[in-house]
Amino acid sequence: MSILKILSAKLDSMTQADRQIAQFIIDHPEQMLTLSSAALAEATGRSQSSVVKFSQKLGYGGYQQLKLAVNKAKALEWHAPGGVIHGTIDASDSYVTILQKLIGSKLLSMRETLAANNEHTVDQAVDALVDARKVLLAGVGASSLVAKDFSYKLLKLGRMVLIDSDSHIQISNASGLNGSDVLLALSHSGRSLETLRIAEIAKQRGARVISMTGLHPNPLQELADIHLYTFADEERVRSSAITSRDAQLMLMDMLFILLIRRQADAHDYIHNSETAVTVLKAR
Repeated sequence: MSILKILSAKLDSMTQADRQIAQFIIDHPEQMLTLSSAALAEATGRSQSSVVKFSQKLGYGGYQQLKLAVNKAKALEWHAPGGVIHGTIDASDSYVTILQKLIGSKLLSMRETLAANNEHTVDQAVDALVDARKVLLAGVGASSLVAKDFSYKLLKLGRMVLIDSDSHIQISNASGLNGSDVLLALSHSGRSLETLRIAEIAKQRGARVISMTGLHPNPLQELADIHLYTFADEERVRSSAITSRDAQLMLMDMLFILLIRRQADAHDYIHNSETAVTVLKAR
């Protein structure tokens, strides 16, 4: 995910000084690229050292590295394909406009989700799943549906999977985990009480915890050993989990494909599964 998206997501959790610098960069990225650290400090009413420390807090060696990241974000800024509109769907929109906005939102959500997760972190998640004695999948609402879909994929690979729509049973399953197991917990908000409780118990039992949340700081992310992120264009009105679900599904599909690549006998398991259900299909 671009540095501009990261700054927007983390804005509310920043100190007042950092928030002023971040807001200026978000609002005026082109102008920021023309400013020295001293000039940016003057424009935001902060000290030059505050600008440098702000850059370092974001993981950059200094202000110049931050400028390079902002420049890259602007250069790679994605625009919806011709005819596709990205924006909030309003009641007054026509049928065609609603379709265009919906497609635009889904495409943006999936693209930004891919950008938000670096290869190293995704590989860590795959390693954890490969090495797991068993995998517990946890989520409520729409997240539970995504988890259920992923459980079917893991079962096709011969993996031991625990999943249940009842959060009480999920909590009970978490109490039986140990250091050889993995919990993959899904919650776009990162604040679902049931999912948090399951993660807390899994952590206490020594299991590795993989979280899949939005980029914003949240309690589930803090509990996890490995953090995966989803981007959802549902900030203004959320009538249902639409783009957040799409983002989760795409990230799960990526994990599944990478697991197939890592597991030597994956194709044997998939072939056996397909053969087993062939007899149930109409001839």
